[in-house]
Amino acid sequence: MRADRLMTIMILLQNRGKMTARDLASELEVSVRTILRDMDALSTAGIPVVSEKGKEGGWRLLDNFRSTLSGLHIDDMKSLFLFPSGKLLEDLGLNSQALDTREKLFAAIPNTYRNEAQTMWERIHIDASTWRQSEGKVRALKIVQQAVWESKKLRMHYEQANAERKERLVDPLGLVAKGSNWYLVALRNGELRNYRVSRIHYAKVEERVFDRPQDFNLAAYWEQSKADFIQNLPKYDVQVEVDPEIMQRLRFTGKFVQVIETEHQRDSQWLLATVRFHDEQEAIEFLLGFGNKVKVLSPNDLPDKIVALAKSVMDYYQSAK
Repeated sequence: MRADRLMTIMILLQNRGKMTARDLASELEVSVRTILRDMDALSTAGIPVVSEKGKEGGWRLLDNFRSTLSGLHIDDMKSLFLFPSGKLLEDLGLNSQALDTREKLFAAIPNTYRNEAQTMWERIHIDASTWRQSEGKVRALKIVQQAVWESKKLRMHYEQANAERKERLVDPLGLVAKGSNWYLVALRNGELRNYRVSRIHYAKVEERVFDRPQDFNLAAYWEQSKADFIQNLPKYDVQVEVDPEIMQRLRFTGKFVQVIETEHQRDSQWLLATVRFHDEQEAIEFLLGFGNKVKVLSPNDLPDKIVALAKSVMDYYQSAK
């Protein structure tokens, strides 16, 4: 906490030029005596803070040092006002003063940046959640977060994709928010793994500290992991003729199908398209839903399988009468 306060004092003095100990104490909600001790600490650390007495007096940074703190450009300053999803901050226990933090930041920035910062604040809002939010259970997040901060081994009971729970002992390296979901990146048996936090049913921080790999970069690893995951997804391509009136609907359902190629046919009003699914069963169920608005050209055996599914649905409902 004190390190944060010392940095805040330097930023305030840089932006405002000169402030009294009383003004600093009011801004930081501490006593004047605390501010005086902080000034001694800054001076001892080699930060050139000087005190000027008199009616117009106060604390300030020497001019030659102030210039070394002014490396923020306007784009840097605007980016500070693009706060992440409030829900993610709340998950980490950081949301209770999010608005107050931004208010304080706005008060501290130079006047020349304020209009740009105000515009960014008023016109951009980041919401990382989905339209139909399924709240993942993150009861273990606080414990996982503690293990990450303290570089201590984490013992957990993890639910696999087949619903089977396994005990795992891992070295937790970092947390990643993907959409509104949290993922733990950890080392297990020397291999990097990703764990969805909502699948952790029990977590305990061990007393043993682990050695964090010096060359590990969380952001770079996650981007590569994401690219590898997408590259290794199963692919099942289907060539179809599509009634133009449903093409927009076909494109809009990108969660289920990816339209990777379309072209107009010379002798037909219908569009020729190649669509990609994860597997054959997904393609059968999805294309059946478009009825006579889609005609499958290949794979050759796919139309018969769609017909078979349609007949089984009809037989089911007829027998249920």
